[in-house]
Amino acid sequence: MRARTLMLKPSLPLQIFNPKPTDLMKTPIQSITAMAKPLLGRPVMLLLLSVSAGLASMQPCAATPFQWEYTRSLKTERSDHTATLLPDGRVLVASGQHLPGILRSAELYNPSTAHWNRTGKLYNPRYDHTATLLSNGTVLVAGGAQLSFGIVACEFYDPASGTWTGTGNLNIGRFEHTATLLADGKVLLAGGFGTSGGDRLATRNCTIRPPELGPWSGSLNTARAVHTATLLANGKVLVVGGFGAGSLASAELYDPSTGTWTRTGRLNEARFSHTATLLADGKVLVAGGLGGHPLASAELYDPGTGTWILTGSLNTARLHHTATLLPSGKVLVAGGINSNTQYLSSTELYDPTSGT
Repeated sequence: MRARTLMLKPSLPLQIFNPKPTDLMKTPIQSITAMAKPLLGRPVMLLLLSVSAGLASMQPCAATPFQWEYTRSLKTERSDHTATLLPDGRVLVASGQHLPGILRSAELYNPSTAHWNRTGKLYNPRYDHTATLLSNGTVLVAGGAQLSFGIVACEFYDPASGTWTGTGNLNIGRFEHTATLLADGKVLLAGGFGTSGGDRLATRNCTIRPPELGPWSGSLNTARAVHTATLLANGKVLVVGGFGAGSLASAELYDPSTGTWTRTGRLNEARFSHTATLLADGKVLVAGGLGGHPLASAELYDPGTGTWILTGSLNTARLHHTATLLPSGKVLVAGGINSNTQYLSSTELYDPTSGT
């Protein structure tokens, strides 16, 4: 099946989004990579979606009501890839799976032409990796999986030359981890699955990349993968939930000034494959995920008190979805998988002012 692209056209200002579920996506979505940043001088949200039969991407602009339409296709269908918004407005899509193989290829999306173009190939094929835009404009790709084994290789992408350069390896192979750009320009990689005898084992291991930015060693208090990591306004990193010995309710804070992890308040419901979104007021919204079953519940973390409170629930329980902070301050939740393991095309809006 040919890779397809979806675009959300603007019609009305973002401020009048109606916080009710919509069901207007043309293709059910398994997972989404989402970014909400200015693009071509406009506040837009750019999403790249994995669907059940290949890949589609969407370029939603600030708009309501939702109006989705197809736009240009990727050169290669893929899933479990990354999508990174570059400083010049282009989007870098890297690696991923195209069954039965794993991809080295990368592509660039140009929003001014709505075209995808191939760019330099990675040295190492991978999926379930991370891609982080650094302060110098390059992109760090770290870890990932090859045939369910975590890899240690890291690479830099230079948008100016369109080429990849190998950099130091991770201290442990990992995938389904998190990568967080810290205020000092370092990248914190935390947790993820390692491998032992072919089995997935969540790890407590953490590392700082790139290595030339300084060594650091430390461990999470709890081994976890498929968690979230959110950079807070105070410079600390909040790691929430995930999968270890089952679904996790625990949360931890990393302090870059001391290089240490401390426990913080526990979630009301254990979950993994959820989302975590930093709101304008500094609180963190965690939504959906999988506990003993797919979850519709949502919770708010207050960094001032280190505690969680329940807030308005999703209309549809979902996991492997995305949540994106819009310029209006609302949060758009899109796609995912429901309790019947069906791919979802529905979207929902959360309004922090009403908690619904």
